[in-house]
Amino acid sequence: MKPVYVINGFLESGKTEFIRYTLSQPYFQIKGKTLLIVCEEGEQEYEKELLSKSRTIMEVIDEEEDFNTSHLLELEKKYKPERIIIEYNGMWNFKNMKLPWHWNVEQQITTIDASTFPMYFTNMKSLLAEMIRKSEMIIFNRCDDVEDLSSYKRNVKAINQQADIIFEGAEGEINQIFEEDLPYNLNDPIIELDNEGYGIWYLDSLDNLDRYIGKTIQFTAMVLKPADFPSGYFIPGRMAMTCCAEDMAFLGFACEYDKASSLTEKQWVKVTAKVAKEYFADYEGEGPVLKAAFVEQTKAPKEPIISFM
Repeated sequence: MKPVYVINGFLESGKTEFIRYTLSQPYFQIKGKTLLIVCEEGEQEYEKELLSKSRTIMEVIDEEEDFNTSHLLELEKKYKPERIIIEYNGMWNFKNMKLPWHWNVEQQITTIDASTFPMYFTNMKSLLAEMIRKSEMIIFNRCDDVEDLSSYKRNVKAINQQADIIFEGAEGEINQIFEEDLPYNLNDPIIELDNEGYGIWYLDSLDNLDRYIGKTIQFTAMVLKPADFPSGYFIPGRMAMTCCAEDMAFLGFACEYDKASSLTEKQWVKVTAKVAKEYFADYEGEGPVLKAAFVEQTKAPKEPIISFM
């Protein structure tokens, strides 16, 4: 079987940029030739040096009628490639694409320009749906100015529930946590946070605090009492391993509690508190401040350290 990688998407959606990046990676510098079939040429081009270094031969097929099994077999016979990459034309209906029987699609990726996605989704939904229906990965480019990426994700998931969806901006991948992906229900009267939930809640609160204002949360935490903290406050939190055993951090927010003076450093407690947004000197501005309703002594959890690795 001949491995085939299909990259599809509308013009200027980032197909060429993605393929160029892939060809330049060390892991792609593998034995044998790569046949790159380009079905539309945009502003981005493939440098001769890159093609030579990656042992890639590029062929352009710019007419849909020429993209047929006979022509594809001729190209295979001519170049004898080890693998084939197809940069497919977004205006060609993907369900009409026919490949030789022994060409096996190893991976299918769809690239989408986030800034034009609403227009294509509204006016060319059938074409777009055929592209993403069997794609394993959907890459949204140019996401910096998009306010509601969660709606983009819902639109794609309605067509392809299994696809991995990646959002990228000018600075790289956007690791946004969407409400539907949270491991807890924001509508519960008390949001109970386990180890995984605590880490996600902490990170999400830094970016999406408005989700939690007025919500009541409950979690097991270690007590931290900084010497310069105001009276009536402490920090309930957890030690976290962010990338390796040597890289540890204490993750927690200021918590107002009228009996804070009775707590001891490194004591384990179960905290039930309401989330507020207030000015706090240590934040040098506004941030999450917990208003404790109950703080009860408890035993240390089986896994006292949470991990983000």
